Amino acid sequence: MSEERWQDLVDLDALGRWMDTKALGEGPIENPNQLAGGTQNILLRFTRAGRDYVLRRSPASPRGDGNVTNRREARVLAALAGTDAPHPRLIAACSETDVIGGAFYLMEPVDGFNAVMKLDPLHKGDRNIRRQMGFALVDGALALSKIDHVAVGLVDFGKADNFLERQVPRWRAWLDSYRDYEGWPGPDFIPRLDEVADWLTQNRPASFKPGILHGDYHLANVMYRHDGPELAAIVDWELATIGDPLLDMGWIMATWPDPDGGRTANTIIDPWDGFPTIEELMAHYQSHSERDASHLEWYGVLGCYKLGIILEGTFARACAGKAPVATGDKLHDHCIRLFQRAGRFIDAAAR
Repeated sequence: MSEERWQDLVDLDALGRWMDTKALGEGPIENPNQLAGGTQNILLRFTRAGRDYVLRRSPASPRGDGNVTNRREARVLAALAGTDAPHPRLIAACSETDVIGGAFYLMEPVDGFNAVMKLDPLHKGDRNIRRQMGFALVDGALALSKIDHVAVGLVDFGKADNFLERQVPRWRAWLDSYRDYEGWPGPDFIPRLDEVADWLTQNRPASFKPGILHGDYHLANVMYRHDGPELAAIVDWELATIGDPLLDMGWIMATWPDPDGGRTANTIIDPWDGFPTIEELMAHYQSHSERDASHLEWYGVLGCYKLGIILEGTFARACAGKAPVATGDKLHDHCIRLFQRAGRFIDAAAR
């Protein structure tokens, strides 16, 4: 949850007047409650005229331009209406900043739960349901990959040209930028770094079909239905773009815990037994995808490469005294595990 108080960022009277102009109920806004989740964004649930809403807006000091990000999220949710990809239903969006001090949008509350926070009793008590939850996560990525981004109005939502070619040099430059943090020991402690980069370059798929990419697709960014293993919604669309949708599956491959619960990201679920293996998830994706998924290991390696470099940034900042040391050490360990996993994907692809 954002550490900022919603009262400092959401003027309920101003919000109510704006809702009046959109014919979204009448009378006072009642029962405001700040929700967990949404990383640093404000998520505020409230009721008006008997209808429940969830407001999402960026924090007061976001990374980058939070208003641009918020507008992009709202645009994606609007485009997803009527598709098979599970998502929060958009009610209305305000792109202007003069109503509550920042762009925001309203969506319907999701009737579901975040499994990383806590499993529902039904799911906790049934090993087979947990197994199906894993496949349901892949099904969400598959549903998103099947959407024609041009048909839903997202043709200009991202730069698909040379998307795959840009990935390795972009993230290597990102890693090199950490040298500005005093005390960071450099990239030599990352196992197989150059080997992974070279392999990605030499084995890059010759082509791909552009589509909607969530950009941060893993267990913590979905909500499950209370009555079964299916997804209720994919959430946190702030990194969505147009690119190669197979990278969302690569992100699952990078973040999925090991059978023994070992992890490369903060995406563990308790209990973990019953969930499918990475190999089973890959087979499920390949057997149900309408795209060429014959190079799926490549996307898993790219997911590990990209996420590992991102996490190493916190370690670099910690070395310079700009982030908590314990957090930096933990994410550095995740980075090492990610590159070790990338090496295993490379070895598997060679067999």
